[in-house]
Amino acid sequence: MIQIDAEDITQAVIDRLDECRDARFKQIMTALVTHAHAFVREIQPTEAEWIGAIEFLTATGKICDDKRQEFILLSDTLGISMLVVALNQLKGARAAGQGRLEATPASGSPTEATVQGPFYWENAPEMPLGADIGEGMPGEPAWYTGRVTDTAGQPIANCCMDVWSGDGDGIYDMQMGDDAGMRLRARFYTDADGQYRFWSIKPSFYPVPDDGPVGDMLRRMGRHPNRPGHIHMKVYKPGFQTLTTHLFVADSVYLDSDAVFGVRDSLIVPYTEHAPGRAPDGRELDRTWHSAHYDFRLAPAAA
Repeated sequence: MIQIDAEDITQAVIDRLDECRDARFKQIMTALVTHAHAFVREIQPTEAEWIGAIEFLTATGKICDDKRQEFILLSDTLGISMLVVALNQLKGARAAGQGRLEATPASGSPTEATVQGPFYWENAPEMPLGADIGEGMPGEPAWYTGRVTDTAGQPIANCCMDVWSGDGDGIYDMQMGDDAGMRLRARFYTDADGQYRFWSIKPSFYPVPDDGPVGDMLRRMGRHPNRPGHIHMKVYKPGFQTLTTHLFVADSVYLDSDAVFGVRDSLIVPYTEHAPGRAPDGRELDRTWHSAHYDFRLAPAAA
């Protein structure tokens, strides 16, 4: 019998993968077909609703460019990005012999990861420790310090810290126009004791881009688009698992309702407010400034 009916079509599609020579791809596509067909059976969309879904994905692709990735934003706001991050870090910790991944850095487990987000820009300028990447930008100055160690507490020297954030108004350089260039981002390398230090700003909460299909989806879902204030860190060195994470401002709004589900309790950091005056690096400041301290732990690369 040539005809394939609704009750048979899922298995028929899976059977067409019999000649697939890539075992992992075959596993992925089998699961995709199985779950996608189950989704359709559960919601039983009208043909108009299904065309609407296709048009939504088409619009999501059309708004993407070299500085905006709407599909990452879609993945982030549906919690899928954070699920992928959490599962992979747990898998990496187990592969490195860490066992169960704990949420508290003091336990000796790796620092928790979170989403990269859509605003990462490769090849940020390399700057010396103590440099100010927030000079002239909106926002109150903040002095960042800490150490990078392995999970046994041994310092990791010459470890790259790729840092980026929005300004005090929550706006990233990528949103400032083609002539803005890179701002509030840099790469620092830890010293012989694994220490880092630099100036930036105290980040503010901000909305994810909501002028496209994902913004329309959030409004229809009855959700806000806001993220709590945070600064991004990508910490890496050969021999260790790359860590992509944030430091969240402890007194920021939206910590309990981050639009991309990225907040981790262990990444919430108090920012101490200081009156104008001399900073730890000897700099004289004529306005209020802040300090934030955080120590990162990297897991060894999986064997």
